[in-house]
Amino acid sequence: MDGERGYPWHLPPALALHLEILRYPILARRIRERMRQELFARGIITPEAFEAEVREKALISQRLEGLTDPFGQESAEEWEERLAQIRDQLTEFYFAYNLPHSLFVEIVRSVLEERAPGHRPVLTFNPELAPVEALFAQAEAYEAAPPEQRKAVLPHLKEIRVVLIKSIISDQLAFVGIAREHFTSADLRAIYERRIGQGKIGGKAAGMMLAWRVLQAPDPEDPFPLAERVGIPDSWFIGADVFYEFMERNGLLPYLNQKYKPEEEIRAEFPEVQHAFLAGRFPGWFVQRLRDLLREVGPHPLIVRSSSLLEDNFGASFAGKYESHFCPNQGSLEENLEALLTAIKRVYASVFHPDPLIYRRHVGLLDYDERMAILLQKVEGTRYGRYFFPPVAGVAYSRNPFRWSPRIRREDGFMRMVVGLGTRAVERVAHDYPRMVALSHPGLRPEKDPQAIARYAQHFIDVIDLEENAFRTLRVHEVLEGDYPGLAYLAAVHKGDYLQPLIGRHVDPRALVLTFDRLLQETDFAPLMRAVLRKLERHYGRPVDIEFAVLLEGGRPPRPMLRLLQCRPQTDREQAARPRIPRDVPEEDILFASYQMVPHGAVYNIRYVIYVDPMAYTRIPELSARLEIARVIGRLNRRLAGERFILIGPGRWGSVNPYLGVKVGYADIYNARALVEIGLRGAQGSPEPSYGTHFFRDLIEAQIYPLALSPDDERAAFRADFFLRAPNVLAALLPEEASHAEVVKVIDIPAVAGGRYLHLVMDGDQEEAMAYLGPKVEDPGA
Repeated sequence: MDGERGYPWHLPPALALHLEILRYPILARRIRERMRQELFARGIITPEAFEAEVREKALISQRLEGLTDPFGQESAEEWEERLAQIRDQLTEFYFAYNLPHSLFVEIVRSVLEERAPGHRPVLTFNPELAPVEALFAQAEAYEAAPPEQRKAVLPHLKEIRVVLIKSIISDQLAFVGIAREHFTSADLRAIYERRIGQGKIGGKAAGMMLAWRVLQAPDPEDPFPLAERVGIPDSWFIGADVFYEFMERNGLLPYLNQKYKPEEEIRAEFPEVQHAFLAGRFPGWFVQRLRDLLREVGPHPLIVRSSSLLEDNFGASFAGKYESHFCPNQGSLEENLEALLTAIKRVYASVFHPDPLIYRRHVGLLDYDERMAILLQKVEGTRYGRYFFPPVAGVAYSRNPFRWSPRIRREDGFMRMVVGLGTRAVERVAHDYPRMVALSHPGLRPEKDPQAIARYAQHFIDVIDLEENAFRTLRVHEVLEGDYPGLAYLAAVHKGDYLQPLIGRHVDPRALVLTFDRLLQETDFAPLMRAVLRKLERHYGRPVDIEFAVLLEGGRPPRPMLRLLQCRPQTDREQAARPRIPRDVPEEDILFASYQMVPHGAVYNIRYVIYVDPMAYTRIPELSARLEIARVIGRLNRRLAGERFILIGPGRWGSVNPYLGVKVGYADIYNARALVEIGLRGAQGSPEPSYGTHFFRDLIEAQIYPLALSPDDERAAFRADFFLRAPNVLAALLPEEASHAEVVKVIDIPAVAGGRYLHLVMDGDQEEAMAYLGPKVEDPGA
């Protein structure tokens, strides 16, 4: 760009101006005439000198074209045409190097106004073909214009923003339609300057940046100055083009067709794919750029997050499908660099993991050319002793999908939070229960007494161990002590029959129970989160969910400062009509009923029930044998494609710990219509709702209803005798899996119920669900 004259191109100014004039083929003559008038009026050159130079250059051009007798070999008409073209070239040359580009814009505007009075300003170059710097320069000029002028050029400003957004961030039209109204050229330039590579920055990065921008804008409806309370981590963006460059450089392009292979092959070959990616090497320029970045960051922990072009899309979130990795960053520069490169390779390899490939197939995105960008961020948190972690982290929904009390308002949102890194809030983990908060009534718990609160509390904490240079999971009492800043707002002391607020610093860490009560009662954290979620939903035009971390500024009470890590539009699964629980069903035909955290919906005409016997499952001692049960479920899921079936099993479906439930993934359950979890009273495997986890998002997006049968609810019903006595058709469906028939039962409902089917009706407003036998019905959801 010419810094003095403001021509918005990485081209010689005269050439840049020429390309702009070409957009006006009919008006070009008048535009150039006005340009010459300005040249003469401003004393840049006299008309006589200008015409003399035109004639001289015309003669030179004749000689260059091989004319030895200019006046004899060229007609008068050709000579005049030659003069006209040279005159135009000189006009552009003198104007471009002597007068500002803004004057040219004004000349064009004036000529257009003469031709069509009231004509609005126009953009003088094609944004789709212009270099990025040209777009930034023009957008910045428009934004700096006085209010009245800025109003006139607003359509052109939005056009430039759209081109920049599609070039740098995302070309998802639903996203672009919102982003163009919020991003400024300064926002886009900040992203552009922190991008490594030339490709788009991907969905996760795009969602975070857009949500942050929305929250920065003042709004009369905001109950808080949100710009002061909401921030984002220090971030860098590895463009999606680096992914392809890495694959091409290392001969990995043949793996692009993995998505079209049968699921069994995808699973079997993934270890080979992962090994090949880990053995790959990055280009030298990229390695050096990351080395420089690590020097800039210093010993601060980093997280490498997937940000594929499909992630956080409107209608398909890909939540948890791709990997993310923490880099503690406490070694030497070269050790940290090697760890960072390995983490990026692992994220790249996860593109070919069975779960995202099956998910893409199921949501109709298999043929999309998936490209993986990377969001590289400083981890939010502070150091405490040898550990690094945030005081609070979690996930929040603008709409509460489940209620445990009629008082709860769904439109006020829902939150799932932990102390430490947010991994324990977004995944189903062993022996642990993040705090679930209905934002309409933050103090209203699902648990009924202090013993239940202590039992269903967070017992482990994820941290970065700065001394071991590693991500670690530890018991809460191994990390937190009485001197942890703000602990009184996060924890209480278990006194057996009651929970006592924390007073002073002298406390037995083993007696701590993470309740978050005082944080929710004595600070404005819950109202702040409600305000954030409402504003995002309002601007997105649909419900959203976010991942977040919270820092507590000093004081009593502390001031929660929200750090936005991710924002996704939610999938809407509203029912056209409220399902009604029938009241005339004979008791013997009710197979199970639930009255806690019931979703809203119905599944009629269920033919098959896949039932994992809780007692038989808990007797399996070997980890490998428990993992094989999950694989059997996956095979049944494929075998019963097109049939209506539900899954019933012990503990937590989707748990990362196979001793707490069947460790299925999305690819194992996506054809099911409901997922029912049975807890055994007093057992380690008592179900903990998955609401808010990545697994929960899978269920919602796949139209699978999650339902828990709690052993602590005396109203709950479960006809275990029916499921135990019914014939098992597993061997008929999958003869090769007959050896697992003791644990996995497949019940053909019409075959054992006289031609009747199973119907599951869930009334989320009344917190009641019933599964009963009845004749086949006309299914409104078919």
